Amino acid sequence: MPEPIEVRKVAIESVTDASGLAQLIDDGVIEADRVLAVIGKTEGNGGVNDYTRILADRAFREVLMARGTRSAEEVAQVPLVWSGGTDGVLSPHATIFATTADALPSDEPRVSVGVAMSDVILPEDIGRPAMVEKVAAGVREAMKLAGIDDPADVHYVQTKTPLLTLATITDAKSRGHDVVTEDTGPSMDISNSTTALGIAVALGEIEMPAADQIHRDLSLYSSVASCSSGVELDRAQIVVVGNVRGIGGRYRVGHSVMKDAIDADGIWAAIRSSGIDLPDRPHPSDLGDRLVNVFMKCEADPSGRVRGRRNIMLDDSDVHWHRQIKATVGGVAASVTGDPAVFVSVAAVHQGPSGGAPVAAIADLG
Repeated sequence: MPEPIEVRKVAIESVTDASGLAQLIDDGVIEADRVLAVIGKTEGNGGVNDYTRILADRAFREVLMARGTRSAEEVAQVPLVWSGGTDGVLSPHATIFATTADALPSDEPRVSVGVAMSDVILPEDIGRPAMVEKVAAGVREAMKLAGIDDPADVHYVQTKTPLLTLATITDAKSRGHDVVTEDTGPSMDISNSTTALGIAVALGEIEMPAADQIHRDLSLYSSVASCSSGVELDRAQIVVVGNVRGIGGRYRVGHSVMKDAIDADGIWAAIRSSGIDLPDRPHPSDLGDRLVNVFMKCEADPSGRVRGRRNIMLDDSDVHWHRQIKATVGGVAASVTGDPAVFVSVAAVHQGPSGGAPVAAIADLG
């Protein structure tokens, strides 16, 4: 049986601020050597050259090194998944997952976390079946480490994978391989979508897709995938979050999907799935301090419409639709939770229904 989990959310007050993590350790809430993963939002542009992710990564790893006993090599293996871009009211923050020796026993479903690293994802793998297979294998390994046998008990899978850069494209060509695209910006979306299909395959949500379905067949998706990509790694960092009976602890995870970008009911459904009882017409005040965080992806609907009304996100040449949809969904999520420090990430092809979003919620049930 895996160890029970402590989950805490901390604010990030500047680009290199990791004081929230340090305070949790200093206060004895968590131990540095027990930190399994960190999932957070940084304040950069969310693009290929968003180096706020690297700065946050370095700051948090420095705290783990300074306050723990793990070697630099061991700390380097801890998945720190940073999603860049806090457009609109979104606030930079981090959610920290750590094992704990101090948890109440419970036979109810409680959060368990498994982390894994995939095999190296080569530049020529991105957007192709080889990447789907490598991610799927990593998800299965993370499930095993979390003690989860039934895919139905998995409610959230967060990944970070490599995207294509000029350097990695050149590397592939030097070895006689081509890549799915030589445009580095769109490679972020393609990396995310390919990863989502790997998650869906591992959980039995879909069969193994054909090459021509990747990033094209929008009927294929995972309802629990949340995939980000960046320049700071060469394999998939995988964090599987689910529920296990008998593990003990205070926390439970649930999930649902937003049908479109303004589907607040989809967020409330995920919160209910996490075990929080709510009235028929809930209000943020009904949550008290029981909601740790919500995690979601988002994508501009390819039809250019939401509930029949036309929008110009995909036609706007001034502000990229990534930033517009992230701000939109972030505002809807914050209106539900009453807290702008929510995890909203963009580029969600194959992650939830087209134009919608997967939503995971973690509750503190005391």
